[in-house]
Amino acid sequence: MRRGTCRIGISGWRYAGWRGDFYPKGLPQRRELEHAASQLTSIEINGSFYSLQRPTSYAAWRAETPDDFVFAVKGGRFITHLKRLRDVDAALANFFASGVLALGPKLGPLLWQLPANLAFDAEVLDAFLASLPRTTTEMAELAARHDDKLADDRALTTAEAELPVRHALEFRSETFVDERAYAVLREHGVACVLADTAGRWPKVEQDTADFRYVRLHGDAELYTSGYSDAALDTWAAKCRAWSAAGQDVFVYFDNDAKGFAPHDARALIARLAGPDPRD
Repeated sequence: MRRGTCRIGISGWRYAGWRGDFYPKGLPQRRELEHAASQLTSIEINGSFYSLQRPTSYAAWRAETPDDFVFAVKGGRFITHLKRLRDVDAALANFFASGVLALGPKLGPLLWQLPANLAFDAEVLDAFLASLPRTTTEMAELAARHDDKLADDRALTTAEAELPVRHALEFRSETFVDERAYAVLREHGVACVLADTAGRWPKVEQDTADFRYVRLHGDAELYTSGYSDAALDTWAAKCRAWSAAGQDVFVYFDNDAKGFAPHDARALIARLAGPDPRD
């Protein structure tokens, strides 16, 4: 059986509080992504959640990272929080036309994070997941249908090669803790995000796709606390088990408030690089 690949990183990389700590003193801000990518194996792009980015930005991020690096891209909140997954054809076209395709082979999973006040509706979820592209060719075809809210000179609607596109869903309403919700995810091959949020939102471990997606927001204090050695050992064991079962694994630390995220990510990478304690 093929062993899955484990990619470990952080959610975003532009944090002033990391300067002089994770980012060496005197490092120019323009080189922060380059530095982070030299220490980690993946990064989750969060700016895409707040606003449409530009093809030139995605192209620059691709150029500043190693050949084997991968980005996860967070879907726009206009789609998830304002449109609430309904009537999103134009919004999806605009999002994918905004430059996601410029990542080329460095495009990893697309993350769709739902608001806590969005309840599970099987019909709505099924329709939304069915509308998502599964290859970069499909993404380009969808991007070409962008509306005039995105000027043609800011749109990228071509794919340099046909590559698979994966999707992951992070829900925050307890109503999704339901076998019917997991069934919809499995039907579409969408990963159920395992989110550790210090008890704030559901923490659900479900196998719904050919990969695993984990977001670690802090296990004691949301966005603030670091992970202990024992906790990191536990997450390393989970990653090894998923990988051994043939699933690719993506883990992103989002406990950034006090700068723990990049250090925890490096610590988990080190554990996975070492021998399996079970051997």
